[in-house]
Amino acid sequence: MRQQSTAATHRLIPSPAGRTHLVEQGSGPLVLLVHGFPELWYSWRHQLPALAAAGYRAAAIDVRGYGRSSKPDDAAAYRMLELIEDNVAVVHALGEETAVVVGHDWGSSIAANAALVRPDVFRAVGLMSVPYVPRGGPRPSEIFAQMGGDEEFYVSRFQEPGRVESEIEPDVRGWLAGFYAALSADTMPHPGAPDPHFADRDGTLRERFPTGRRPAWLSADDLGIYSTEFERTGMAGALNRYRAMDRDWEDLAAFDGAPITQPSLFVGGALDASTTWLADAIEAYPATLPGLRSSRIIDGCGHWIQQERPDEVNRLLLDWLAALRA
Repeated sequence: MRQQSTAATHRLIPSPAGRTHLVEQGSGPLVLLVHGFPELWYSWRHQLPALAAAGYRAAAIDVRGYGRSSKPDDAAAYRMLELIEDNVAVVHALGEETAVVVGHDWGSSIAANAALVRPDVFRAVGLMSVPYVPRGGPRPSEIFAQMGGDEEFYVSRFQEPGRVESEIEPDVRGWLAGFYAALSADTMPHPGAPDPHFADRDGTLRERFPTGRRPAWLSADDLGIYSTEFERTGMAGALNRYRAMDRDWEDLAAFDGAPITQPSLFVGGALDASTTWLADAIEAYPATLPGLRSSRIIDGCGHWIQQERPDEVNRLLLDWLAALRA
């Protein structure tokens, strides 16, 4: 049964770039929850009460650039090392020395690198939807630029400041609704339809999004919470994470090919492109995640895994956390 609770503490705490907003429930060992694009702490609304009820202190942040957290103008302020230090600052501001970090989408990459760079703070790591891929190879921008042939991959389209903002910001609610639907199991385009991860070079991403349908996991009120925040903040802060990828490649050169050795968890959706495109990364987990304790691909699930399948994700997360305490 899904657990819902209105008992939560909202805080703004110091961070290297100004402030980080978090929502906290429960007490006990700290579990830090990190969302992806284009989301908010709210994406963990089903996990916060479940973790608290199981005896954990659960804290879900608005990542830098989102919601009520700080939003520097410079894309360099969104490099991975900065976001890792935000997470460390949250742990310490909560009076803790260590935490388990769990992330989804970009949050999965942030969580993985936090565990890699700061193993003294992050004693275990849970990854959702996006597998761990060690640093290596060409610059990310070069890799993504080669994808799609005559079409343009969405990550490449995100690189130019202002370009995608001009597509999204005139109708934030409509764009978000389409983006969420495009990657959800019950509303994604049928096989053989144009891939919504790509766009014609003179077109828009939104042209390939489903219309007139909301995923089952996304109520009108849920969509309103997301769209209201992005209407207020604009999209640049969220998009700047993509614009810092090459800086990450430079900053993390010392970790080229490095495994994450702490106890780990991976949960992916069988219908999620992040899982299928990166199947080789999952197969490499014995070498790249030697501390892997649990790995599950959920049938019939898309990208927004902890919202599409909250009960199953909560079960997997709590079983893994319980094993860490044993």
